[in-house]
Formats: sequence, C-alpha cells, structure tokens
Amino acid sequence: MRMVEVRGRGSWLRGALIGVAAGGAGCDSVPMSMGDVQAIVITAAPELWNEVGETALETLEGSVFTVRDDYAFRVRYHEPADSSWAALRRLRQLLLIGKPSDPWMARALDQAAGTESWSPAPAVGDSAVIGQVRDVWARPQLVTMLILDEEAGPEAAADQVLAKLPELYAIFDEQFREWVRARMFATDPNLELAATLRSEHGFRLIVPQVYDHEVQDSVHIFRNDNPDPSELIRQVTVTWIAPPAEIPGPDELVAWRTQLAEAYYDYPQVVPGDRMETATFRHRELDGFLVQSVWSNPPGSYPAAGPFILRAIACPAQRRLYLIDAWLYAPSRDKYEYMIQLEEILNSFECVEQTENV
Repeated sequence: MRMVEVRGRGSWLRGALIGVAAGGAGCDSVPMSMGDVQAIVITAAPELWNEVGETALETLEGSVFTVRDDYAFRVRYHEPADSSWAALRRLRQLLLIGKPSDPWMARALDQAAGTESWSPAPAVGDSAVIGQVRDVWARPQLVTMLILDEEAGPEAAADQVLAKLPELYAIFDEQFREWVRARMFATDPNLELAATLRSEHGFRLIVPQVYDHEVQDSVHIFRNDNPDPSELIRQVTVTWIAPPAEIPGPDELVAWRTQLAEAYYDYPQVVPGDRMETATFRHRELDGFLVQSVWSNPPGSYPAAGPFILRAIACPAQRRLYLIDAWLYAPSRDKYEYMIQLEEILNSFECVEQTENV
C-alpha cells in the first residue's frame, strides 16, 4: 500500500494505514475499524478545503490545557479521490463534507436514510445540515456528515462550512465526553462509599469501584493506580478547614496543596507556577475557586510531573472550606481523557447541610 503525506502535526495516519493493510482479508462484510475516538479524518472537495481547511483544523482540533496547550482531537484532511481513501475510510471517526450528489457522501447518506433515527434533510438555501450514521465502512465507526446545499456556489459552500464548525466541535467534544464517562464507569460507581462519606463525614463524592479510599486525620484520598503506578495514577484528595472570611487566592491554595502533598502523598509535589489557570465558579449553589496547573516532584527526586485541578468550595452550613485536589500522572499518554475523568469526579462533590455524625 502506498503511503500518503497529509497536512497536520505528526504521522499517526501511517500506523493506521499499515494496520488496515495488515488486517484486510477474512473479516465480515463490515470489518473492524482502526484508530481511536480522538482521531478524526475529514474528506471534502480539494477546492473547498483550500478555502476552509486552515480554520477547520484550528476549530476542530480544539485547545485544552493539560501540562501544556494541547489538542482535544487529532484532525487530518484527506482527498476523497485518492486511492488510499478506501483504507482511511475504515477509521473510527470520519467527517464527510459535501453536497448530496458528491460521490464520497453517497454510501453514508444511503445507509442513514434507511435508519429510523435519521432526520436531517439535504441543506437548502444558506443552511447546512449535520447528520451522523454508524458503521458505514467499519465497526464500531461514527460517520459525521456536513451536508451542503446542492445549489451552493464555491463561496456559499465555504460560508456554510465555516458557520457550522463550532457546532461540529461541540458535537465531537460532547460525544467524546460521553465515551469517557462510559469507559470510566465500566466498573460501577461506588455508591456505598458515597453514602458512607455523606452520613459519616459530611460530604459526598462518587468514584468508580476501582478507586481505593484511605482516610488519615480529616484527609480523604481516593486513588486509582491501575494498571501500574509507574504508568498511570489518578488521585483525588478531599480535606477541609474552618472557613476564613473569604476563599483564599491561588497562591494560598497552592501552598495548602503543597503542605497536603508533603504530609499525605507518596512523594512531595511542588508547583513551578509557569502556567496557572484560575477562575471563580459556582458549584451546587456554593462559591468556589479553581486553580489548574502542573505539579512536579521536587528537584533531586524521581522526575515525575503531571496536571492537577484544585477546587476550593465554601460550605457555610458546615462551617467548612473544602479543598479538593485532583491530579494525574500519565507519562507518554494523551491526558485529555483522564482530565475529563477527574472533572467528572470533582463535579460529583456535594457537601451535606447537616453533619451531626461528623
């Protein structure tokens, strides 16, 4: 099979093409897909892509902060007329952009029209329609279609694509988050632990059952270091103090976190402070403050580092200021999925109004 050069950052398509070539014969009529849910291949007419491609890549790749500014998705364009499209269309995520009469749209449109859930009609006038269908050329596979007005000229078609890019990114991101949540809770949520935390300690947190729970003093540590702590650690820590007059700022919260790590974590963690995202927020009608940055082990120790999300939440009914620290160690791995997992756990936090048993 001939290798192709495509515009983008990296050479992930080369491995996918090799895998498709090696996996070819002997499969069912709909073969297994290749790639992963964060890789999206776009196909569209070359002349249209010349007008919209740069903006499309920038919008659909997204931008997320983990240990650096990173991409939510790995997005690549490929010409539909190239002979290697027969292999690339077996990847797990495809985005087809075109008019109903364009040949690369035909199979997906035909298959979608035969499903009960199909509702989009061909675009008319200044609009464009987004539709999705599964398992067109492979399984599992999700094919997203941006269906342009059949009568649109080059300029109008480009305008239709540009207008729909933010909506397309929102669809991809929400579906990826749903996939992460489903994968995260492949083992059931530990609702028994959540109930115990609520009744005996005054707060509620929902974690998958694969997380271990340890309590030292008033510090609760929830940790998942499967499959191996040298490869992946997800940890969430919950503790509290009597509330000050107002929620402390980022420097005070990071100092609190540093003290917590020195006393209760396997290794101390420092925050270099090269990049720090901060924000006020509301959580279940409570005031909070967010700090997101990067931790590392102190100089001279094992060279480990990773992102963390730190939330301080005031709970006046309990006269507590909670500190919730979620951090990740995932060297040589895409981190966006795990950051979403940690956010899901953080969002489950709840402080109860009554703490008679605390």
